[in-house]
Amino acid sequence: MKAFLLFTLTFVVFYRPILSQDSRYPDSLDIKAADHPEDWVRNHAPAGKSSVHLRGYAQVRYNRLFETNPNLKCEQCDRSWGNNGGFSFRRIRLIFFGNVHERVFVYIQPDFASGGINTAQIRDAYFDVAFDHKREFRVRIGQSKIPYGFENLQSSQNRIPLDRNDAINSAVSNERDIGLFFYWAPKKIRERMDWINLSGLKGSGDYGVLGLGVYNGQTANQPEKNNSLHWVARATYPFQFNNGQIMEASIQAYSGSFVVNSSLQQNLEFRENRVAGTLVYYAQPFGFLMEYNWGRGPEYNPQYNTIELNKLEGGCFQSMYFFKFRQHLIIPFIRWHAYSGGKKHELDAMHHRVNEQELGIEWQPNKNLEIVAMYTFSDRTFENSINPINRQMGRLLRLQAQVNF
Repeated sequence: MKAFLLFTLTFVVFYRPILSQDSRYPDSLDIKAADHPEDWVRNHAPAGKSSVHLRGYAQVRYNRLFETNPNLKCEQCDRSWGNNGGFSFRRIRLIFFGNVHERVFVYIQPDFASGGINTAQIRDAYFDVAFDHKREFRVRIGQSKIPYGFENLQSSQNRIPLDRNDAINSAVSNERDIGLFFYWAPKKIRERMDWINLSGLKGSGDYGVLGLGVYNGQTANQPEKNNSLHWVARATYPFQFNNGQIMEASIQAYSGSFVVNSSLQQNLEFRENRVAGTLVYYAQPFGFLMEYNWGRGPEYNPQYNTIELNKLEGGCFQSMYFFKFRQHLIIPFIRWHAYSGGKKHELDAMHHRVNEQELGIEWQPNKNLEIVAMYTFSDRTFENSINPINRQMGRLLRLQAQVNF
């Protein structure tokens, strides 16, 4: 991790183009509006015109090529990992979206591969209400992503590695909850965020320059179990250099009380809080992503067979390179991520120690098909009251085919 940080800081210090608000967007990649049309529709709806659109995507995975340890798995990452796993649908999603009024935008996304057993479940169901005709101020009501972390906000259709990093994703299972969220961004910056997504640069979407929200806290499609709400705050800004290069820096934090699922006879409600920092240097053609978070949360203690409030920390570093061969887009990438802490959504707030490296490549022969191959080196400790001594290490090749429609 120190080597990654030293390389990144050296790159940023010695490559110092002057910031400019007037630079033209780079033309290194063709804009493909069909990739993320909801951002464009949300921000550019004609006044007085109502329209609803449909798009979707599906992912099929196989995780067991060259597998060295069938007991190595990750419940929150992909349940088809490890023993008794095979081919699986990771996602089958249809997305209904559109402006039903010039200031009211609707977004509904069911998933027909939830839980690994191909059952339907609502992922997103919300509407945005704009306070002004530029849509710079808006409030989001319903079930949606919690504005915490870049990879959490990034669509799985758009993310390069197959799963989100453990450290940030352990904050919010399925990245979503139901609540009320306020977003603000100047029109020019919203257009820049649109361009990042529409150009194929693997952005996170438009969640404002500033975001504030309150939400239940037990995560999506789960009943609330206490009388208090979580709060979240996020600030981000996509800087643009004179040469067209875009770099985004973010800080985010949340706090609230969470009730752990456990059979242990003790108080299971814990006050949790986290803060995270993010730096994204968009791949034009070289790029990197850094995220790290710190906080406190519930965690199983295998020594005393109890759940305690403990410190947690972890993050990731990812580098990638975009290049085209004729009409094919090819993205080699590497990622390292580590996490030390509990996963509150799992039984007993499962104790985790994660150190994982991934080496992979994404191939897009056209905008409707993506193939990813990723070789994983993993060292995972995941322990609860049922399995209090459990450290697993191994390697495996993971494959995914994704169709966009």
